Amino acid sequence: MSDVVEKTLTALPGLFDSQTGAAKITNRLKQLIKSITELTSKHEEENLIKQELTAMKEQVSSPNTTMKQMREIMVRAMYCEMLGYEASFTYIHAIKLAQQGGVLEKRVGYLAVSLFLSEGHELLLLLVNTVLKDLQSTNLIEVCMALTVVAQVFPKDMIPAVLPLVEEKLSHPKEIIRRKAVLALYKFYLIAPNQVQHIHGKFRKALCDKDPGVMTSSLHIYLQLIRENPDSYKDLTGSFVTILKQVVGGKLPIDFNYHNVPAPWLQIQLLRILSLLGREDQSTSELMYEVLDESLRRAEMNHNITYAILYECVKAVYTIQPKAELLEKAARCIGNFVLSPKINLKYLGLKALTYVVQHDAKLALQHQMTIIECLDHSDFTIKRETLELLFRITNAQNVMVIVEKMLDFLRLCNDDHTVIHLVGKVAELAEKFAPDNSWFIQTMNDVFSIGGDLLQQDVPNNFLRIMAEGSESMEEDEQLRLYAVDSYLTLLNGDCSHLPQRFLQVMSWVLGEYSHLQEDLDQREVIRLLTKLLDHRRVSSETRVWLLSALTKLCEGHTDLILDLSESLSSSQDTVLRQQAHELRLLSQDSQIHGWALPRGATWDSMEVDSSLSFLDGFVSEALAAGAAPYKPPHQRHEELCEERALSLEPYVFSLPVSLSLCSITDRQSPKLPSVTSELSDNSTELLQKAGSSTLIFEGVKRVWGKDGYLPQKETTGIAPPVEESGAAVLAPIQQGAAEMPEPEPLQQNQEKQQLASSLFVGLGAQSSMSLLGKSEAPPPRFRRKPRLHDSSSSSGTSEKSSESSHSSRNTADSFLYGNLLEEEPATTISCFDLAPKSATANHSQTNGLGQNKDTVSMEADRHANTSQILGSDMVLVRPNKQQDRYPTSVVSDLSTLIPSDLKDLPHSDVISLTSDPSLSLSFCRVFKDEALLLVIFISNCTETTIKDVAVQLTCVELETASLRGNVMDYLEENSTSVCHYTLLMNDPQTQVSFTGTVSYQTQPGHTNTLVFSGTLSTADFIRPLIVSTEEYGKMWLSFSHDVKQNLKLLTDAGDSLRSTLDAVKETLQLHIVDIIGSEGIVACRLLSGAPCLLHCRVNGAALAVWLRSSLPALPDCILYHCQKALAEH
Repeated sequence: MSDVVEKTLTALPGLFDSQTGAAKITNRLKQLIKSITELTSKHEEENLIKQELTAMKEQVSSPNTTMKQMREIMVRAMYCEMLGYEASFTYIHAIKLAQQGGVLEKRVGYLAVSLFLSEGHELLLLLVNTVLKDLQSTNLIEVCMALTVVAQVFPKDMIPAVLPLVEEKLSHPKEIIRRKAVLALYKFYLIAPNQVQHIHGKFRKALCDKDPGVMTSSLHIYLQLIRENPDSYKDLTGSFVTILKQVVGGKLPIDFNYHNVPAPWLQIQLLRILSLLGREDQSTSELMYEVLDESLRRAEMNHNITYAILYECVKAVYTIQPKAELLEKAARCIGNFVLSPKINLKYLGLKALTYVVQHDAKLALQHQMTIIECLDHSDFTIKRETLELLFRITNAQNVMVIVEKMLDFLRLCNDDHTVIHLVGKVAELAEKFAPDNSWFIQTMNDVFSIGGDLLQQDVPNNFLRIMAEGSESMEEDEQLRLYAVDSYLTLLNGDCSHLPQRFLQVMSWVLGEYSHLQEDLDQREVIRLLTKLLDHRRVSSETRVWLLSALTKLCEGHTDLILDLSESLSSSQDTVLRQQAHELRLLSQDSQIHGWALPRGATWDSMEVDSSLSFLDGFVSEALAAGAAPYKPPHQRHEELCEERALSLEPYVFSLPVSLSLCSITDRQSPKLPSVTSELSDNSTELLQKAGSSTLIFEGVKRVWGKDGYLPQKETTGIAPPVEESGAAVLAPIQQGAAEMPEPEPLQQNQEKQQLASSLFVGLGAQSSMSLLGKSEAPPPRFRRKPRLHDSSSSSGTSEKSSESSHSSRNTADSFLYGNLLEEEPATTISCFDLAPKSATANHSQTNGLGQNKDTVSMEADRHANTSQILGSDMVLVRPNKQQDRYPTSVVSDLSTLIPSDLKDLPHSDVISLTSDPSLSLSFCRVFKDEALLLVIFISNCTETTIKDVAVQLTCVELETASLRGNVMDYLEENSTSVCHYTLLMNDPQTQVSFTGTVSYQTQPGHTNTLVFSGTLSTADFIRPLIVSTEEYGKMWLSFSHDVKQNLKLLTDAGDSLRSTLDAVKETLQLHIVDIIGSEGIVACRLLSGAPCLLHCRVNGAALAVWLRSSLPALPDCILYHCQKALAEH
């Protein structure tokens, strides 16, 4: 029995005595525990638990069962559930116990509910009234129990019912109530942030609470808020520093000490918050230097909890703007960790070194021999973390040695999670730094063989993309494919029974596509090998489909080999195989159709794909007319199913969004024919329920087929620039009596380890040009994607095809963009001798607004994704100038005159500075078009010489880049400015998205510099008015199922409060006020992708009750957030 279960059982007796809490455990539970501990097999345990559950079921069904007996049954049921056996028949009785019992029964009932029920469980509806009653109780214990269960199991849709009462508890006189209320609000923020936006001011009050426990609880919320938007909380830096000083100085009560360490978890939270606030901000970082120095000095290395504090201190020191003395102390601390004989400390040192090496690679050089020894360490986790460290310092010079070490580790590894993690990293390194084709193919063969079917799908997908799209050199592409074909034929001629299914699928695809490139290769031999593999017993059905696809590509002219195979598979029980066999037989007999359907040697980017599946429009129309239900994506079906079981919190006072005289639901008739040109999604079931009609309604059917595309998020991390080593800085010993950290002495090591160290750490010296910021902005990899210059034509053609049969909102936007914006234009260089660079503080430029949306763009120039950036051997990373901008505000604003003439008449934001270095200065503005958002970037040459080969690259995974202009320039003359712009679309609503990018240029031949920039955009930038009539609004309202309700601030300083409130929101968000009828107003807008959002507003006392509906689940939340923000700033 585990220690956790043992400790739980020791606490159970206290649940049975309301007087002393220490009565002996009941005989029935005691006998159950004793019987289980005496069992010798799992089978005996199952039989015993079944008997116990049967006895409990009889007891709960008996009308004579008392509350005390029911309490005991709940404890026994919890024990059975902890052992993994279902006791669902007790769930309803747990709720009854919480509802009807006394304080002790409520305690057991709430405990059972929190253990038994998940957030989506339907029985939670029965608990709402009980929780509301207990939240208003005068008994502190009942209030505490209600707050605890609210924070643990209440789902998103139940938050509005309890939020006002939880908010009231923030001012409760008892600190334990305030603390639990803050934690409940933290849970609410995690699952529904928009519903607690209006009480951010009370979070600040909790931060200043006189009770340290309440203040500590509020840090959870602030840590989350600052992670999302650190700029909004810079003013709290002084408060957090003051709190940390008091904690480190031992000013808190002794109850908060742990092993004589003052409030260690509070220190860790504060250090994390300070590291986020000080990132890329010199003035904010200066406020922290003293307290960080004090934290490093006071944390003596004598307990595990102090090691955790030191680890967070080190991370904070290397995250904020650097200071030489602190860096020296942090480096000494890491050295003590790495050189420690204790495994836990060594692991912590490697973990810290892995984080720090992205900022200062020379620290890894100081411990290279220790790192070499860790590669052969007996502990599995030490080896794994050492490989993670080596991954961070990989470059083109040491990639072969590091990949070999990773593969050697993987061959002996039995942990699936580690295999999945490391093979992905090996594949990433192979793609970025492969020295030649043969090494790349052999490495990927090892990846597929070792990873097997555990591989993430993106690994083989990326490999096949490289093979298909190739690079910019046709000769290199052909050599790569030929080598792959030779390698796979060699493997198939041998024993391939041990090869994983994913590897066989990759082989079959490559041989089917490129085996014809081998002029001396007989295609009949390839067909024979694939057919032999097809007959193998270990081959799965999915792999057989891949093999048949490859045979279909090779079957031309080899009918005699194919007919027998197709005949044998025509009677297969697998319908996909039967279809493939039928296609194989037909294509092998008609070479003309084969050449048209599967052209040999055709480029992939020249193929036109009708992504809208417009050829199915006729079939869909007929099916809908015959009574078929419209298609719903899986996420919508799941959400509707959850809504049916969820608590309805819709107030009865809400009326329809339009006048009944204008749009009567009961009089609405269903159209006789389906409308296939509507821009709206439809839900026939919901329409029938609301209309009360017995006929199917097909109006507003959205023709969407297939699943939505998936876009992976990268988590951005701030990076601090490296600092030169300070030889004069001396660190006092962190641990009393600790020995000085020994310097590495390569001469005393064995020769083999010295050679390995020289191979692993090559390129990390002082003369190395490798970037140490991480790998998100890597140099151009060996296998770069080929630019598709003809995307505009193919995309335009696709849009035109789709528009003939469908006028969905997305196709409307695409047809405009692809028809007008996708052509490439040469960059125009504009002389700007009157824009001489002047010094100005970065903080001054940060105060510039962004126009009508009032968003502040991040000035972080080194923010990247989770991966690191490695530049090639001929490239130098140019650090942005953090202390000064190249242009003061007035000069930056003059850049607006350089906006292209075709965009000058459009509304645009102010031009603000992004970043700068001694050669270039970057600024940008946003131009708002009806169909897209244009991000206009100004590249200014600040030198007296011409800059050559300027290229701008923008990355934002959450947005779609529809077109770009002027991002590549052959040269940029001295003191001149060039303009490029990107056309952006948002398909999936996000409250805020970050974009990153690089500008590469050459100031002298063969010497490439890179300037990194980043910024943020919000949903408000992608919102446009939706012009509809009142009648159209009513029809659209009924067709949407995703809605959000919230009370907003009502502006009462004007005569017409509703009109003034809607006008205030309209100033920030581009909304269309459809109509105002008395105390109600209806508003419409749309996302640039075409998805509409409707708002029904009603004056409700001193608040504005807003009801938002849309076809996209996340869009109402995003718009509600910006409405709250606009009214709060008004």
